[in-house]
Amino acid sequence: MTAEREVWREALGVVLATSAYGVSFGALAVASGLDVWQACVLSLLMFTGGSQFAFVGVFAAGGVAALPSAIASAALLGVRNVAYGMRMSPIVGGRPLRRAAAAHFTIDESTAVAISQDDPRLRQVGFWVTGVGIFVGWNITTLIGALVGDVLGDPRTWGLDAAAAAAFLALLWPRLRRRQAIAVGVAAAVVAAALTPFLLPGLPVLVAAVVAIVVGWFNWLGRAGDPSAPHARPEESA
Repeated sequence: MTAEREVWREALGVVLATSAYGVSFGALAVASGLDVWQACVLSLLMFTGGSQFAFVGVFAAGGVAALPSAIASAALLGVRNVAYGMRMSPIVGGRPLRRAAAAHFTIDESTAVAISQDDPRLRQVGFWVTGVGIFVGWNITTLIGALVGDVLGDPRTWGLDAAAAAAFLALLWPRLRRRQAIAVGVAAAVVAAALTPFLLPGLPVLVAAVVAIVVGWFNWLGRAGDPSAPHARPEESA
């Protein structure tokens, strides 16, 4: 029971941090030219922060004429959720209807909280509490941000743009216990940061994911005999 309370505490912390960022999206969506109801529909149906920000960013720059580019940018960033879905499918389990419902809540944060748990039951608790909690909180704060955007001003001055990233980093940090995990994280981060000024939104994330897979698969910077190495020979791990 103590372990389950700890998962709830961790999940709710992520929910609060990420939901706060929804105020920023609501304010920016209205500032880009969307109506309040359009901003809310985006959060209800799209519900993936990176794609939503990419959409309103491109739309703000080009208006209706940039709508195809805005949709393409949002779709590119949303591709990563397919990989999350494949990872979460065996964890969620259940009937097709349950899996279909889980797909809408499969985002960065719900996946991170789930896979950070060791017990299968606690992984489900972490996934559902985080996913559903952020969905509810994000939509509420989107509405608030859209309604009071002019009063709020630039959300970045309140530090809301860093809240979700800080929560995600807090989940990631305990996982960086081996040189291999650090190598994967650093390589992906460097590639994404280097490519961001030159590629369309979404593409740097996908390229960084490929780099992370390659670095992880070949165990670069990992120690020989590291049990996480996929190609470790029996004599190396003995």
